Amino acid sequence: MTTYNWDLIECLLHEVQSDDTSFAPRAYAEKYAAAKAAEGGEPENLDHLKAVAGEYEKLLLERGYIEPRPEEQGGSGSNYILTARGSSLLSLIDSCIPGNDHPRQVLDEQEDALDEVTFDTVASKAQIA
Repeated sequence: MTTYNWDLIECLLHEVQSDDTSFAPRAYAEKYAAAKAAEGGEPENLDHLKAVAGEYEKLLLERGYIEPRPEEQGGSGSNYILTARGSSLLSLIDSCIPGNDHPRQVLDEQEDALDEVTFDTVASKAQIA
């Protein structure tokens, strides 16, 4: 069973959503770690987080959660936009939305929650949210 760091994925998706500059997953992992530490969270291995963030970028791109920003929208080949699937994922795991624990739990129960078919099936169920 594949497990994911939903907080880190949420951070990466928020960066895609709010920033049109070159995507920098390693820098976002540092920012994520600093925010967690400021909240009094358990410190994580920064090198590991940076590596995982890079892997998540590749996975999110390959599986259709993010895509290159179109040139007419300022795309440079190294910046992204959320796809409909990515927006759906962010809405399920967003910590700013009350009750996000249940969707994360349901996703964690899947063999690979970010597999495209698995995610689309789970996300389409009204009771997940």
